[in-house]
Amino acid sequence: MLVQQILNSKSDQAVVTVSPGTLISEAAKILAEKRIGTVIVSKSGQTADGILSERDIVRELAARGATCLSDAVSDYMTSELKTASREDNVDTVLATMTAGRFRHMPVIDDGALVGIVTLGDVVKAKLSEVAMEKDALEGMIMGH
Repeated sequence: MLVQQILNSKSDQAVVTVSPGTLISEAAKILAEKRIGTVIVSKSGQTADGILSERDIVRELAARGATCLSDAVSDYMTSELKTASREDNVDTVLATMTAGRFRHMPVIDDGALVGIVTLGDVVKAKLSEVAMEKDALEGMIMGH
């Protein structure tokens, strides 16, 4: 299964972006309101300059307290992004996410941000793939 198939199956393909100067407090509010775990940091809204997750915010709160809420997301974002392309295999994406211990991966096409896949998306796709394989094998065994 390919990343494009995951993107096609998502009911909401919109990617939430914030500018690098957005305050951590505002990013946290967006995460809570939209019930998402990460925002893409983008100067243009069309590219991925970084990523900021709930975990990034919680780590800074634990280390520095509430004073970090008035800092810019660019201060805490991950700027060395691991990204996927539409043509990447789900197994490759899952391996990258597992090795890097992260749950969200921007999907980039010709330098442009075209989507985001989550660990949940990838696991759901893999479960679907396994179920289809199981059904096919059962059909072969039963002679269908």
